[in-house]
Formats: sequence, structure tokens, C-alpha cells
Amino acid sequence: MADCSTCKSKDNCNVTDKENCDINSLLKPTNEWNHIKKVIPVVSGKGGVGKSLMTAILATLLSRKGYSVGILDADITGPSIPKMFGISQKATGDGKLIHPATTHNGIKIMSINLLLENEEDPVVWRGPIIAGTVTQFWTDVLWGDLDFLLIDMPPGTGDVPLTIFQSVPVDGIVVVTSPQELVSMIVKKAFNMADKMNIKVLGAIENMSYAMCPNCDTKIELFGPSKTTQICKELKIPHLTSMPIDPVIAKLADTGEIEKFNHNYLDQAVDMLEK
Repeated sequence: MADCSTCKSKDNCNVTDKENCDINSLLKPTNEWNHIKKVIPVVSGKGGVGKSLMTAILATLLSRKGYSVGILDADITGPSIPKMFGISQKATGDGKLIHPATTHNGIKIMSINLLLENEEDPVVWRGPIIAGTVTQFWTDVLWGDLDFLLIDMPPGTGDVPLTIFQSVPVDGIVVVTSPQELVSMIVKKAFNMADKMNIKVLGAIENMSYAMCPNCDTKIELFGPSKTTQICKELKIPHLTSMPIDPVIAKLADTGEIEKFNHNYLDQAVDMLEK
């Protein structure tokens, strides 16, 4: 019989034959030492919109509010999470489980870069191997007790997003976008993928929305007027915030000091995750 406890459809289930229900057949349990309350992938339909940065900042702000937080870096071919947090030590193991690295403020991190001898070595793997590695980061890592596990997803709707949506009990996703009209199509692709798999979209964060003129405090819309609010209304999802292009934040990420982030840009997004 299916285990309905992890099924995202359990509250609105219309399956009458519980004995033969296979809706959970692909879900993989994590190990017995892990107790993870909420799993939130951060997704984008394309690369270069700042998904990893938003993941790192959300984790930082949640940790600052007293929650225990982990980040699973599922972007195997383009990992950037360890660098943003200034992590240089490697992940360790005890023969059974992989022990993640920990940031200065206690955020647990698992990334392929923590297993490579040289962080600049390319990961030239085919899709099934990449998907299998991401699954192991869920099943074989000693996350322990976490309030939130954020998953930094690779761009697109390919092998890894499909694997995570099918294998991990996801509570909802956050979509990261940017103002260009081209991106609106990509947002809808990510939304439609989640919708087809019965996964809730918690909201959208628009990154690189504008830059502030240092002389007159005027907002400069470098990519033109934003379409995100309109798209969110069409899709009936919250537009959580609009993040500016801020060289100070970019420097924090580049120097491994993202935990020093000190702005209120993402407060609404954090409030949403708390609720």
C-alpha cells in the first residue's frame, strides 16, 4: 500500500484504490538520521537570472531568524553555493553517510564542489549520472534536523528537476526570474512543469529589476519595464519581491561573505516561507 504521509495530494485525494496507488512509487526516503520539515527548491527556467544568489540569501535570512537550514546544490555542472559562503573545506564521510560542510553561521551545504579535488574541475557527466548524484545528496547526506532544506536547482526543465520533483517530497517551489519579456515564457514553462506534477508554486522573485542612480536615487530599468507582476497575476501566484542590481551584494557573493547580506529586499519572501 502506498505511504500517503508524504503525498502532496493527500488532502485532495481522489484515488479510491489505495492498495494499488502508485503516486508515491518514485519518492525516495532520506536516511533515518534526517528529520527535514520543509523542502523548497529554488528554480528558474533559464540560467543567469541569479537563482543561486537568491537561494543563498533566503538561507541566510532564514538562519538569521533562528531556523536550522541546509542547501542542497543540485546544479552539478555549475555549482556556486560553496563559493558564495566562502567554504573551502571538503565534505567528509563515515563510510555510510556524507557529512555536509557548514557555514560560519551554521547553514549546512552539500555541493559537488565539496567532493572534487579541484573546484575548477569540470563535471563532464551524462544526465542519468548527474540525476543519480543529486538523489544521493538527498538520501546519503547527514542533514540531521532541519527546518528548511533549500535546493538550488539547475536551470530548465530537464533530468535534474524531473528527478527531484519525482524523488523528493517537495513542499513548494520559488521561481526566480528577471524583467526581460523573453523570460516570461521561461517562467511559464517552470510553472507548467510544477503544475503538471502537482507541486505548488509559492511565488516568484524578480532579480535584476532595476539599478539605482548613485547621484539622484532614480530607478533605472536596464532591461525595460517589468512583466513579472503581470505574469504572476496570469498564473495566480504571488510576486514576492523585485531585487535591484546591487554591486555590494555581488561583492558579498564574490568574496564568500553572503552571510553579511543586510537588506530587506527578500523579507516578504522569507515571511512567505515561514507561513
